[in-house]
Amino acid sequence: MNMNSVFEPSRGARLKTLRVALLGGAALAMAGAASAQEIRVWSGYPELAPFYEHVAEGMKAEYPDLSVRVEAIALREHEKRLALGLTSGEAAEVIELGTSTATRYLENELFNVAPDDVAAFVQDPANFNDFFRDSASYEGTVYGLPLFRGQSALYYNTEMFEAAGLTEPPADMADYTSYAEQLTQRDAAGAPTVSGWSLRLSGGGQGIAEKFWINMFQYGENLVEQNEAGLWRADFANEQGRAALKQYLENVHTLKTVTVEMPADAEAFEREQTAMFIRESWVIGDIAAKAPDLSYATATLPRGSIVAPVSLWISGEGEKADAAWAFAQAANDPENLLWLLDNVGWLPNRSGLDYSAILEAKPALAAFVDYPDTYEFFSLPNIGPVEEILTRTAARLTEAFANPALAADDAAIDAVLVGMQDEINGLLQREGLLAE
Repeated sequence: MNMNSVFEPSRGARLKTLRVALLGGAALAMAGAASAQEIRVWSGYPELAPFYEHVAEGMKAEYPDLSVRVEAIALREHEKRLALGLTSGEAAEVIELGTSTATRYLENELFNVAPDDVAAFVQDPANFNDFFRDSASYEGTVYGLPLFRGQSALYYNTEMFEAAGLTEPPADMADYTSYAEQLTQRDAAGAPTVSGWSLRLSGGGQGIAEKFWINMFQYGENLVEQNEAGLWRADFANEQGRAALKQYLENVHTLKTVTVEMPADAEAFEREQTAMFIRESWVIGDIAAKAPDLSYATATLPRGSIVAPVSLWISGEGEKADAAWAFAQAANDPENLLWLLDNVGWLPNRSGLDYSAILEAKPALAAFVDYPDTYEFFSLPNIGPVEEILTRTAARLTEAFANPALAADDAAIDAVLVGMQDEINGLLQREGLLAE
């Protein structure tokens, strides 16, 4: 993903018009009164509340009577809130949502089409590459403003690596297992007390499937793949899929480098209860806030990463919708996006931002913005049943992870993969999306 030239915007306001002027391009005009106006921002990431408040604060000089109420809750609760709010007409004016989840609402015309000037801004390659332009579009029409993305890398505790005699991050998936063995700390009975590699084994629903997909991608396989006709198919019941699932099972049941019950994820890493784990860039900001003395580094993954683009979508009518578009554009100002990366850790989608000062102060971000030319990316498919696919796959994976008999039985592992694959293809067929 190339980050090209910075396209610096400035904004001017009239009493009855919200306007964003873009240097070197078309003006982004927002009709509607700014006086005594309140809009709501719905977010599924509580850590982003300060960012949206920062954006609102920056708008006060030009829009002193615009009030912005930020309502940020946990992602799954946010998605439930959206399902009720959008269908009942009670949703917030500014809605933060990933592309894969937004599809169902775009299909039912529950988000506003972007005004012409907003569409021109999104379609300008100086602002967004094709991937992010498409992530905010539906059937060729721009609906949203790309904002940030989730992208994964390895986090590892450098002191634990040093104690284990490890001088470099793992280079391939075999290294991940070998390193996990060497990094696991155990009690007198041999039970792990600090996991060598924290794997997502329970909780979080579809997140389990996403994390498994990331690992399987390193083996060269995907949960679903699209053909030239735009249709999809699951075809991972093969050597690569077996290797990915077997790695989980061996670490849990054979090598016992991690258990389902052990503390996991960012919290465990910050408390030095795991030596390494794979997660998005927001963890850097979380570590700075909760464990500032933690000795750690990051590294790119062996093959590439998932990229989960998130955009701002607009709901409502009239002046509130106009104010919402102005807020979404303000969130895309380079100053605000750099603030987002520096203070929260999520990666901006906009091209051309100068990260040099931030990287000098926070070198851990380099694994997310400075990667090899051969690095590959994949994203969740922009199709209606994607959440159902991930949720059902996660349920099957959770059951498999808890079954110690699978660890040494390749045929049984293959049967689990076939069952997962068949269920996914059945869902795709139901929706008329299955590639033959």
